[in-house]
Amino acid sequence: MLKIYHNPRCSKSREGLALLEESGKEFEVINYLDTPPSYIELAAIIGKLKIAPIELVRKNEAIWKEQFKGKNISDEELIQAMVENPKLIERPIVILDNEAVVGRPPENIKKLLS
Repeated sequence: MLKIYHNPRCSKSREGLALLEESGKEFEVINYLDTPPSYIELAAIIGKLKIAPIELVRKNEAIWKEQFKGKNISDEELIQAMVENPKLIERPIVILDNEAVVGRPPENIKKLLS
């Protein structure tokens, strides 16, 4: 199943959504700010992305700078921080079966769909 973790206020996320719509494939839209992933879901997504949790963190967010920047934080603590503060999750994330990409740049989504 094709899914997009989407933030409608983000231009890159809207671009990713448009790419999925143009593909003609069925997909599920998850507004992750309204429906944040659980710890287990986010850990699975990170596994599909094949990245370290820190690579999914939006480091320019005020929450990051105020509460986490410069601290020694474990991967588990990073995942929990993103679950509790979904604004910290980079977007959009598109998942197709056992593969996933962050849609920055949007070409990543095109590669996943091809």
